[in-house]
Amino acid sequence: MHLVNRTFAELSVGETAELRRLVTPDDLYVFAAASGNYNPMHLPSADVDGDGRPENIAPGMFVASLISAVLGTLLPGPGTLYLRQVTDFHDRARAGDELLCRVRMVEKSEDGTVTLDTEVTRPADGALIVSGTARVLAPQEKYDRDDIEIPGLLVQRHRHFEALVERAKALAPLPVAVVCPDDGNSLGGALRAAKEGLIVPLLVGDETAIRAAGAALGSDLSGFEIIGMPRDQGGDQAAAAAACRLVHEGRAGAVMKGHLHTDDLLKPMLDKAGGLRVGRRFTHIFVMDVPGRPEPVMVTDAAINIAPDLATKVDITQNAIDLALSLGIEPRVGVLSAVETVNPAIQSSIDAALLSKMAERGQISGGLVDGPLAMDNAVDLSAARTKGLKGGVAGHANILVVPGIDAGNMLAKQLSFVSHAEGAGLVLGARVPVILNSRSDSPMSRLASCAVASLHHAFAGERNR
Repeated sequence: MHLVNRTFAELSVGETAELRRLVTPDDLYVFAAASGNYNPMHLPSADVDGDGRPENIAPGMFVASLISAVLGTLLPGPGTLYLRQVTDFHDRARAGDELLCRVRMVEKSEDGTVTLDTEVTRPADGALIVSGTARVLAPQEKYDRDDIEIPGLLVQRHRHFEALVERAKALAPLPVAVVCPDDGNSLGGALRAAKEGLIVPLLVGDETAIRAAGAALGSDLSGFEIIGMPRDQGGDQAAAAAACRLVHEGRAGAVMKGHLHTDDLLKPMLDKAGGLRVGRRFTHIFVMDVPGRPEPVMVTDAAINIAPDLATKVDITQNAIDLALSLGIEPRVGVLSAVETVNPAIQSSIDAALLSKMAERGQISGGLVDGPLAMDNAVDLSAARTKGLKGGVAGHANILVVPGIDAGNMLAKQLSFVSHAEGAGLVLGARVPVILNSRSDSPMSRLASCAVASLHHAFAGERNR
């Protein structure tokens, strides 16, 4: 950032400066956190007056602070100190508005102070938002530097998941067989998704335990169907098999993991007679909403296939592409390795090159596939350019195919616990999507998993008609 000031000696009456600024939803969050003003009128998506529309009003002092931005960086610039600000508020700005802040110097005093007229307008309709005058102590020393660095701010907001949830709400609620929802996390997640209109849960498992979990949550389960499967009559796998039957009967369009081991959930699904196999391998996909990224990032496979061979990686890649398409995302698959060139000693680099070639020949369809790529040049354009990588994937990958479960699990957890991402977990390759949550998942993660399953189910239904 290059900053140059106008010293008191250089200033003259009539000088002007202006700054344009687009008000974003993140600005409202940042200002609320910095000021402590949590008035919901000034928070995105809050509907205070109950008219069904969020107010999204930018705080008056946020708008007024744009004046200080002009004074402190442009006119007079670095070294300026406020003495007085008179401010009148005429209209309201909202997230999405572009504002124009303008100052004009009207008086220069012998004591080193200057007075400026100040205003903030909305150019789109010419509305005057703020007007007033500022009296400041002008800088005496010249300042001209280009080494100013400000730490970046990351708003831990999961806008991509919020958008997916809103899209899913427009669909008919998806009937979901929830297997063994007999603890607070699994039952609570299903009930919240039902309350949001995303799913109709069919509660499959030990009825006594399920009702006890509902009582602990203070939730009335009278409006939900419970398919009783006592644990002393086959255990958790019997409940998972019952969920498979609900799918075959057309009563469930998805299955959700409750309070049971993943192996017990999936084993009945792999049964050739009564399971949910359709010819493709079961693969797991994390849809990650990473703050600061322009779109969701998918990580696959991080939970099922331990050391996948090439044939398994074909299904891993195709399942991820299919899911991306169902979410309205243009699939750009980066097949990861430790290097971005083929090394015969690194099997993952060979597999990546073969997957890329198979996509070129139509053996994997629906998206761009490139590899091998290292993590940096898969997701960062400058890193890709440094390595001389071209094409539509390098630097732009939104699907990351990992070498094995170790790498996938560590990558997903790094994004969650270091980069503050939320993850929606889904198993594809079965007759219906399988929602695979973990005990540590947040309410938003569970909600997003249901939204992703609903959108994928709807997309698959449209494609098969």
